[in-house]
Amino acid sequence: MASNPISLMAVPKRSHYDAIIVGARCAGAATAMLLARASLKVLAIERKPYGSDTLSTHALMRPAVLQLWRWGLLDPLLRAGTPLIETTTFHYGDEEITIPLAAGSELPGLIAPRRTVLDRILVDAARKAGAEVLHEMAVGDLFADTHGRVRGIEIRAAGRASVRVSADIVVGADGIGSLVAKCVDAQPLRHGAVSAAHVYGYAPVEPGAGYHWYFRDGIAGSFIPTNDGLACIVASVPTGLFDQRFRLGHARARMDVLEALSPALAAQASLAPKDARLQAFRGLPGYIRQAYGPGWALVGDAGFFRDPITSHGISDALRDAESLARAILDGSGAAFAVWQQLRDLIANQILDTTDAVAGFDWTLDDIGERHRRFSAVLKAEVQALAGQPIPARRASKPATYRAPANQDKPPADLSRNRTGARP
Repeated sequence: MASNPISLMAVPKRSHYDAIIVGARCAGAATAMLLARASLKVLAIERKPYGSDTLSTHALMRPAVLQLWRWGLLDPLLRAGTPLIETTTFHYGDEEITIPLAAGSELPGLIAPRRTVLDRILVDAARKAGAEVLHEMAVGDLFADTHGRVRGIEIRAAGRASVRVSADIVVGADGIGSLVAKCVDAQPLRHGAVSAAHVYGYAPVEPGAGYHWYFRDGIAGSFIPTNDGLACIVASVPTGLFDQRFRLGHARARMDVLEALSPALAAQASLAPKDARLQAFRGLPGYIRQAYGPGWALVGDAGFFRDPITSHGISDALRDAESLARAILDGSGAAFAVWQQLRDLIANQILDTTDAVAGFDWTLDDIGERHRRFSAVLKAEVQALAGQPIPARRASKPATYRAPANQDKPPADLSRNRTGARP
């Protein structure tokens, strides 16, 4: 498998780690932070530069804000200029329903940080805890022992010999096209039923604005205040409609959708500079993949993806990062099995309720009920998170880190030995 060249300065400090995390965005950086806070030796590798941007809806739902608060990272995000969101308004056609977000809650509101801010703060927290995080470095492959257990990663660079770094567990936090998932042949447990497309742009916004979600028959949109005095304004349509209407250019078709949703929303979007860049996501049906196997695990979009229309991706990433860290620290097969069972329980509910919105088979008479079902899932998720302890340092090394009995046997290259071994 091809990989990008590695910077001559980006060299792992060790030959062996307790855990290697492939990907250092939300899921990967959070997992690295939690494991490092528990005194494990952790290496996280990210292909993109430190602090770089990535396609994102930005909006954090209450489960994600709760996680960041529990980890001591909510205040740093607010100090970085992330606006506090205190209201959310649902626009069902011409009807508006505004909900105060801070009422009766221990949290002050919600936030929607730019990924240049959120990912950087998570990486900084991971490094402060002792994790080694290397950016602009690509993993070329994984390697395994003769029993099929993953033992580490292989880093390849043009003009240089490949470098192998071993670990007791390799975590794939490398997104939809996860290399780790491909190398270990992680099996799909479920496929979603629908696909929606989204076109993102930014425009200036006045301080104090809240979330706004717009729905009319067959189309949707969102207004999400984020950092730097900007709001992320999204036009959302079924993928089939996107292929028909957006082929000749995103800008005009996006403005047509926003105008149909709300002339005021379109007017706000028109305040963006004329040369402002738009980003599009054509859509992908959601999925739930096998979460772990011998020497490996998946977290974030690598293991579970749902359409962005419900803005729950970051919440899922942070929740599953903490649950996975807890399983790694326990180290037993039972702990990993419980982790996947709990992940799948929540993931199936999230996928069900997300598909119910992203399918665009609703009318204005019933979309509100679908949102209420999604809200009930979020409330149950918050209650479950509030009762969980944060992963803590273990007195002794967990069972999963015991030295393998077959260390003298040569490792196998998973790109040539994908047996799809099960736990």
